Amino acid sequence: MARRVAGVAALVVVLWAGVASAAVYEVGDKTGWTIMGNPDYAAWASSKKFHLGDTVVFTYNKQFHNVLAVSKADYKNCDASKPTATWSTGNDSVVLNNTGHHYFLCGFTGHCAAGQKVDIRVASSSAAPSESPSAAPSPTPSGSKPSGGATAAPSPHPNAAPKALSASSVAATVAASLLSLAAAVLA
Repeated sequence: MARRVAGVAALVVVLWAGVASAAVYEVGDKTGWTIMGNPDYAAWASSKKFHLGDTVVFTYNKQFHNVLAVSKADYKNCDASKPTATWSTGNDSVVLNNTGHHYFLCGFTGHCAAGQKVDIRVASSSAAPSESPSAAPSPTPSGSKPSGGATAAPSPHPNAAPKALSASSVAATVAASLLSLAAAVLA
Protein backbone atom coordinates (compact mmCIF):
# COMPACT_ATOMS: atom_id res chain seq x y z
CA MET A 1 0.00 0.00 0.00
CA ALA A 2 2.84 2.43 0.81
CA ARG A 3 4.39 1.72 -2.61
CA ARG A 4 1.08 2.43 -4.32
CA VAL A 5 0.78 5.79 -2.48
CA ALA A 6 4.39 6.69 -3.38
CA GLY A 7 3.74 5.80 -7.03
CA VAL A 8 0.62 7.96 -7.16
CA ALA A 9 2.48 10.84 -5.49
CA ALA A 10 5.29 10.56 -8.05
CA LEU A 11 2.74 10.60 -10.89
CA VAL A 12 1.14 13.75 -9.47
CA VAL A 13 4.52 15.49 -9.30
CA VAL A 14 5.40 14.54 -12.90
CA LEU A 15 2.03 15.67 -14.24
CA TRP A 16 2.16 18.89 -12.20
CA ALA A 17 5.62 19.69 -13.59
CA GLY A 18 4.41 19.08 -17.16
CA VAL A 19 1.42 21.40 -16.76
CA ALA A 20 3.46 24.09 -15.05
CA SER A 21 6.11 24.16 -17.78
CA ALA A 22 3.82 24.71 -20.79
CA ALA A 23 3.99 28.24 -22.16
CA VAL A 24 1.85 30.34 -24.47
CA TYR A 25 3.49 32.55 -27.11
CA GLU A 26 1.89 35.16 -29.33
CA VAL A 27 3.41 34.77 -32.80
CA GLY A 28 5.25 37.99 -33.60
CA ASP A 29 4.74 39.21 -30.03
CA LYS A 30 2.86 42.55 -30.05
CA THR A 31 3.12 42.81 -33.86
CA GLY A 32 0.94 39.72 -34.29
CA TRP A 33 0.44 37.80 -37.54
CA THR A 34 0.67 40.38 -40.35
CA ILE A 35 2.68 41.71 -43.28
CA MET A 36 2.46 45.31 -42.06
CA GLY A 37 5.86 46.60 -40.93
CA ASN A 38 7.69 43.58 -42.40
CA PRO A 39 7.92 41.49 -39.21
CA ASP A 40 10.79 39.01 -39.09
CA TYR A 41 9.11 35.77 -38.01
CA ALA A 42 12.33 33.78 -38.45
CA ALA A 43 14.06 36.02 -35.89
CA TRP A 44 11.02 35.84 -33.61
CA ALA A 45 10.93 32.03 -33.69
CA SER A 46 14.68 31.66 -33.24
CA SER A 47 14.55 33.85 -30.12
CA LYS A 48 12.24 31.36 -28.37
CA LYS A 49 12.70 27.86 -27.00
CA PHE A 50 9.55 25.89 -27.80
CA HIS A 51 8.73 22.65 -25.97
CA LEU A 52 6.09 19.94 -26.20
CA GLY A 53 2.75 21.21 -24.95
CA ASP A 54 3.51 24.89 -25.58
CA THR A 55 0.85 26.91 -27.37
CA VAL A 56 1.40 29.46 -30.13
CA VAL A 57 -1.30 32.08 -30.67
CA PHE A 58 -1.81 33.72 -34.06
CA THR A 59 -3.53 37.11 -33.70
CA TYR A 60 -4.59 38.84 -36.93
CA ASN A 61 -7.36 40.55 -38.88
CA LYS A 62 -9.34 37.61 -40.32
CA GLN A 63 -10.47 39.69 -43.31
CA PHE A 64 -6.86 39.89 -44.54
CA HIS A 65 -5.04 36.85 -43.12
CA ASN A 66 -5.34 33.21 -42.07
CA VAL A 67 -3.03 30.50 -40.76
CA LEU A 68 -2.15 27.32 -42.64
CA ALA A 69 -0.03 24.44 -41.34
CA VAL A 70 1.97 23.12 -44.28
CA SER A 71 4.76 20.70 -45.17
CA LYS A 72 8.40 21.78 -45.31
CA ALA A 73 8.35 21.85 -49.12
CA ASP A 74 5.15 23.91 -49.21
CA TYR A 75 6.63 26.27 -46.62
CA LYS A 76 9.77 26.80 -48.70
CA ASN A 77 7.72 27.32 -51.90
CA CYS A 78 4.94 29.37 -50.24
CA ASP A 79 2.44 26.83 -51.57
CA ALA A 80 -0.89 27.24 -49.77
CA SER A 81 -2.79 24.77 -51.96
CA LYS A 82 -2.63 21.73 -49.67
CA PRO A 83 -2.47 22.70 -45.99
CA THR A 84 -2.55 20.03 -43.31
CA ALA A 85 -4.60 22.38 -41.09
CA THR A 86 -6.32 25.74 -41.50
CA TRP A 87 -7.30 28.40 -38.98
CA SER A 88 -9.21 31.58 -39.77
CA THR A 89 -10.76 33.07 -36.63
CA GLY A 90 -8.20 35.87 -36.20
CA ASN A 91 -7.24 34.61 -32.76
CA ASP A 92 -6.07 31.03 -33.17
CA SER A 93 -4.20 28.91 -30.64
CA VAL A 94 -2.17 25.88 -31.69
CA VAL A 95 -0.74 23.37 -29.22
CA LEU A 96 2.64 21.99 -30.27
CA ASN A 97 2.24 18.24 -29.70
CA ASN A 98 5.23 16.91 -31.65
CA THR A 99 8.93 17.65 -31.62
CA GLY A 100 10.58 18.97 -34.74
CA HIS A 101 9.51 21.70 -37.14
CA HIS A 102 5.99 23.12 -37.44
CA TYR A 103 5.55 25.18 -40.60
CA PHE A 104 2.88 27.89 -40.82
CA LEU A 105 2.09 30.49 -43.47
CA CYS A 106 -0.63 32.91 -44.47
CA GLY A 107 -2.65 31.58 -47.41
CA PHE A 108 -3.63 34.99 -48.80
CA THR A 109 -2.01 35.67 -52.17
CA GLY A 110 1.45 37.19 -51.83
CA HIS A 111 1.55 37.21 -48.03
CA CYS A 112 3.90 34.24 -47.62
CA ALA A 113 6.24 35.67 -50.28
CA ALA A 114 6.18 38.93 -48.32
CA GLY A 115 7.44 37.04 -45.23
CA GLN A 116 4.26 35.98 -43.44
CA LYS A 117 5.44 32.50 -42.61
CA VAL A 118 7.05 30.95 -39.55
CA ASP A 119 9.00 27.76 -38.82
CA ILE A 120 8.52 26.85 -35.17
CA ARG A 121 10.94 24.19 -33.96
CA VAL A 122 9.99 22.18 -30.89
CA ALA A 123 13.01 20.93 -28.96
CA SER A 124 13.41 17.17 -28.66
CA SER A 125 13.60 17.47 -24.87
CA SER A 126 10.87 19.20 -22.92
CA ALA A 127 12.72 19.09 -19.62
CA ALA A 128 13.34 22.84 -19.43
CA PRO A 129 10.38 25.19 -19.08
CA SER A 130 9.58 27.58 -21.92
CA GLU A 131 10.24 31.29 -21.62
CA SER A 132 8.09 34.39 -21.96
CA PRO A 133 4.51 33.17 -21.93
CA SER A 134 2.27 35.89 -23.29
CA ALA A 135 -1.39 34.95 -23.48
CA ALA A 136 -3.96 32.80 -21.71
CA PRO A 137 -6.25 30.50 -23.69
CA SER A 138 -10.08 30.22 -23.42
CA PRO A 139 -12.84 28.94 -25.86
CA THR A 140 -11.96 26.72 -28.86
CA PRO A 141 -12.06 28.40 -32.29
CA SER A 142 -14.71 27.18 -34.69
CA GLY A 143 -13.76 25.96 -38.12
CA SER A 144 -10.28 24.82 -37.09
CA LYS A 145 -8.96 21.67 -38.73
CA PRO A 146 -5.73 20.91 -36.90
CA SER A 147 -3.45 17.98 -37.74
CA GLY A 148 0.17 17.00 -38.12
CA GLY A 149 1.24 17.36 -34.49
CA ALA A 150 -0.37 20.73 -33.93
CA THR A 151 -3.81 20.84 -32.39
CA ALA A 152 -6.25 23.64 -31.85
CA ALA A 153 -6.17 24.96 -28.35
CA PRO A 154 -8.65 27.31 -26.83
CA SER A 155 -8.28 30.78 -28.31
CA PRO A 156 -7.82 33.80 -26.08
CA HIS A 157 -10.84 36.08 -25.88
CA PRO A 158 -10.47 38.74 -28.63
CA ASN A 159 -10.50 41.55 -26.07
CA ALA A 160 -8.29 39.87 -23.50
CA ALA A 161 -5.05 41.60 -22.61
CA PRO A 162 -1.98 39.39 -23.10
CA LYS A 163 -1.02 37.73 -19.83
CA ALA A 164 0.79 34.69 -18.54
CA LEU A 165 -1.01 31.38 -18.37
CA SER A 166 -1.83 30.59 -14.76
CA ALA A 167 -0.05 27.26 -14.66
CA SER A 168 -0.28 27.07 -10.88
CA SER A 169 -4.09 27.14 -10.91
CA VAL A 170 -4.25 24.56 -13.71
CA ALA A 171 -1.66 22.40 -11.99
CA ALA A 172 -3.51 22.64 -8.67
CA THR A 173 -6.73 21.50 -10.35
CA VAL A 174 -4.96 18.59 -12.06
CA ALA A 175 -3.21 17.61 -8.83
CA ALA A 176 -6.46 17.71 -6.85
CA SER A 177 -8.17 15.54 -9.46
CA LEU A 178 -5.30 13.04 -9.42
CA LEU A 179 -5.29 12.89 -5.64
CA SER A 180 -9.04 12.23 -5.65
CA LEU A 181 -8.53 9.46 -8.19
CA ALA A 182 -5.66 8.02 -6.15
CA ALA A 183 -7.79 8.05 -3.00
CA ALA A 184 -10.55 6.19 -4.85
CA VAL A 185 -8.09 3.60 -6.18
CA LEU A 186 -6.51 3.06 -2.75
CA ALA A 187 -9.86 2.79 -0.95
